[in-house]
Amino acid sequence: MKKIVYVVGGLYCPTGMNSTLTRKINWLAENTDYDLYMILTERAELPWSFEVNPKVKWVNFDINFDEMDSMPLYKKLFYYIGKQRKYKRLLKQYLLDLHPDITVSIVRREINFINSIKDGSKKIGEIHFTRSSYRIISIPFFPKAVNKYLSNIWMNQLVGKLKKLDMFITLTKEDYTLWPEINNKTVIPNFVPDYYGELSPLNTKNVIAVGRYSWEKGFDLLVDIWAIVNKKHPDWTLDIYGVGDYSSIQNLANRKGLNKVFNCHPATKEIFQKYKNSSIFAMTSRYEAHPLVLLEAMSVGLPPVAFACPCGPRDIIKNGEDGILVEMGDIKGYADGICELIEDPQKRESIARKAHNKTKEYPKDIIMQKWVDLFEGLS
Repeated sequence: MKKIVYVVGGLYCPTGMNSTLTRKINWLAENTDYDLYMILTERAELPWSFEVNPKVKWVNFDINFDEMDSMPLYKKLFYYIGKQRKYKRLLKQYLLDLHPDITVSIVRREINFINSIKDGSKKIGEIHFTRSSYRIISIPFFPKAVNKYLSNIWMNQLVGKLKKLDMFITLTKEDYTLWPEINNKTVIPNFVPDYYGELSPLNTKNVIAVGRYSWEKGFDLLVDIWAIVNKKHPDWTLDIYGVGDYSSIQNLANRKGLNKVFNCHPATKEIFQKYKNSSIFAMTSRYEAHPLVLLEAMSVGLPPVAFACPCGPRDIIKNGEDGILVEMGDIKGYADGICELIEDPQKRESIARKAHNKTKEYPKDIIMQKWVDLFEGLS
């Protein structure tokens, strides 16, 4: 019986990455005889946002890297060094005691030292970010050239670590091409969660967006987009659901006079019902990896409009057929795409049907079998 360890991080926050990881681990627990382990590092006192199969053994080191997010730079550096030392010590001891066959890293902080742990396990790196937006240093008081130089050093350090892995996994073909220095790599996309409900009837005057309230999701751009849409279609509304503080986005919309048609909400466990009650899905991300929410919305039969950001939308959407892709940052073009779907119900229906069919290319069992084949091939 193979022992497989997943280094996850935290499960208290309902993010797409955490959702994907728990679904993978649960599938393995239900469909294989692997002895599964999960290592957490964040907020041991908080409940998880996702259910994990009871067969999975787990430990939480309670290091809490996330608390550094709100710290000033000088304090963050000090705390990071101490936390990283503690993390390395605890992870090393855990793996040496357990002697797993395979250790899966999500290419976060442990990637800096995981290859040096001689526990006998094969090391796999599974990245949930695109290279074009990863390890970017942007210190406000540094010149742009200095930030770029430091980012290059940081990225080169990562590439050196990835080369030492037994296998490196990207989620999209597009991101795969962005790592030319690495030979030990392959693509395994996310699978689409099971949805057995009815498809959206596409008869509500509502557009939905889903994601964390963070800069990379581009909801500030969506405010400008909706200001244009609202002038043509004042009877349509937009609802956003996600984790985080949405006050700045809602206030931005309110200042543009959109307070009655642009509504921010916290994350909900009833997101599939929210998809079903909508007629269009909007994704304005500045960058992605392999966006789970896009696949979820398409699986419920919503026609998507998305920026062709790196990486993910171009792997999933065929422009004009099963969705609308817009060049990154083209606010008017994006608004025109939404208006086109609003004004042409037949096109909305056609794209929605093909979008639903597209998600059948990401079946759970087939994609997870790729993971099993990988695990078996490495041992």
